[in-house]
Amino acid sequence: MANVKLTDLVLRDAHQSLFATRMTTQDMLPACEKLDKAGYFALEAWGGATFDSCIRFLNEDPWDRLRRLKKALPNTKIMMLLRGQNLLGYRHYADDVVEKFVEYAAKNGVDIFRIFDAVNDPRNFKTATAAAKKTGRHIQAAISYAVTPFHTIEKYAELAKQYADIGADSIAIKDMSGLLKPYVAYDLVKAIKKVTDLPIEIHSHSTTGMSVASLTKAAEAGAGILDTVISPLAMGTSHSPTETMVEIFKGTEYDTGLDTKLLLEIAAYFREVRKNYKQFESSFLGADTRILLSQVPGGMLSNMESQLKEQGASDKIDEVLKEIAVVQKDAGYPPLVTPTSQIVGTQAVFNVLFGRYNRLSGEFQDLLAGKYGACPAPKNQDVVKKALEALKMDKEIIHRPADDIPAEYAKLEEETKQVLGASSVAAEDVLTYAMFPKVAPNFFKKRSEGPVVFTPQPEASAAKPGEAARYSVNVNGANYDVVVAPAGTVAVAPSGAAAAGPVSGGGLPIPAPVAGTVLRYAVSDGAEVNAGETVLIMESMKMELEIKATSAGRVHFLVPAGSQVAAQQTVAELGGSPAAAVPAPAAPAAAPVAAAAPSGGTVIPAPVAGTVLRYAVSEGAHVEPGTTIVIMESMKMELEIKATLAGTVRFLAPLGSQIASQQALAEIK
Repeated sequence: MANVKLTDLVLRDAHQSLFATRMTTQDMLPACEKLDKAGYFALEAWGGATFDSCIRFLNEDPWDRLRRLKKALPNTKIMMLLRGQNLLGYRHYADDVVEKFVEYAAKNGVDIFRIFDAVNDPRNFKTATAAAKKTGRHIQAAISYAVTPFHTIEKYAELAKQYADIGADSIAIKDMSGLLKPYVAYDLVKAIKKVTDLPIEIHSHSTTGMSVASLTKAAEAGAGILDTVISPLAMGTSHSPTETMVEIFKGTEYDTGLDTKLLLEIAAYFREVRKNYKQFESSFLGADTRILLSQVPGGMLSNMESQLKEQGASDKIDEVLKEIAVVQKDAGYPPLVTPTSQIVGTQAVFNVLFGRYNRLSGEFQDLLAGKYGACPAPKNQDVVKKALEALKMDKEIIHRPADDIPAEYAKLEEETKQVLGASSVAAEDVLTYAMFPKVAPNFFKKRSEGPVVFTPQPEASAAKPGEAARYSVNVNGANYDVVVAPAGTVAVAPSGAAAAGPVSGGGLPIPAPVAGTVLRYAVSDGAEVNAGETVLIMESMKMELEIKATSAGRVHFLVPAGSQVAAQQTVAELGGSPAAAVPAPAAPAAAPVAAAAPSGGTVIPAPVAGTVLRYAVSEGAHVEPGTTIVIMESMKMELEIKATLAGTVRFLAPLGSQIASQQALAEIK
């Protein structure tokens, strides 16, 4: 009997795919006793976006989650997804940081390291694999699956052999877009089995509707492990249902041996849990067959649609989909997986908006220059030349990119001590800071408050075409009315009176309904407002939330614009003493306090909507044509804004400000 084993993704990739990685540890633990008895090969429970989501949105320590899950799952292996030299962040880390991260992940509970690299460069596996070997844990090398003229079955088999040679204990096919067709899956597994006798695991999303058939054919070809998820969190952009695959194989040579009755009990629990996260659910629930032609992952597609909407170019989605194929080819056919999917997709948007390669994002320049590793196929050398010129480099990097990164753990440890104000810090905190240095400090401050708690939400009220839909959200015991407007904006206001209790000025508090960032004030401090009037705008979960006054009165702000706030933190008050208000922080030197008007110079506009990240020169500096003067962030990519003539630069948009397309950034006289 060639029994097939199953890895269930309910604790990680399923909720990452369906509701923005928001499931809390508290909602996982009650199911662990039954999950532990099920007989899975493993439970994927850590890595991917869970680390980021824990500290950014849930106020949870991801290391504590790992320890608690390990304790609750004594008989089942815990798998984590690791991005090779990128670990869980979005850049390459020095080898000493990679080694330390793997060491402590193993100590805290990881049994299987599923390691992948966005461009399938075996050199980017080297340090993580060696570190995992030292821990004695299982190493699974994952091949990022793509469908391009370069990515043939023979190439994939060759790659699997390379991964086996560097020390993998098993091979995974990571099909992040649901592009793996059933008969191709059969041939691919057969080809890999000819070059290595390592176990093969198949990971395929159900986005295109093919995953159940693909898993079945892969098992017939000899894949011994399949990724599935308990049915309430299956299908859509998620994965094939565990119970379905168990029943398909029951009574055959591939019988999993899993008890369907026990699985249905697990399913009943998660069916109720999913109701807690209704506000985060993707609108995509079926099969997106557009991907079969565009080859674009579902998450990438929805992200691009959002980006184009922000830029006022929603009508250009078809052009962008065609352009992606061009950009992917010119970049050497990198698979479209984090972070290359975002890099390629955003560059395609730039090409459509500004002309092909007239503007290159900083990350696309790095990809072409070899800073992410060797792409699978030759690149368009004309575009590479542009990138190298922008980066002031003579030639592409052909060695392992991490060889250029000096040891950095000791430096990160000292920075973490400063952030925490401590003479000694836990290695786990250093590694948390290393992954997300902009987010971790605020998390460290709020960690003691405990995690966010989500509770079931009622259905949204029916809305006529063009009208807003309304539903109630319960966050940490407080109810809020959420209004989803036709344009997609979201307004949040307390359902009843704000929580009672004095604040610094003695007025009626206005709390933040969720954790997030105060973007801007909608009225001036001390202004008279009416009940229901928007007083400030905050960002949470990649949405803008309007925080409204609960009654008429004079508003005083208690947190500065730009600050991160916890759920239920009082952000403003109605009435009370004006002295209670906390003014916005002083702008950095050379940065104007607010957007300034041009004074007769040549205006340099923002080519797209985004955020002013930093100034590349000082205020009043003399610049030449082509000199980079501002770095802005748009569509998660960095974009250099250059001077169009020689002269003295004056900045018109403050650092950190959100700007519209064509808004004045600077002027040159």
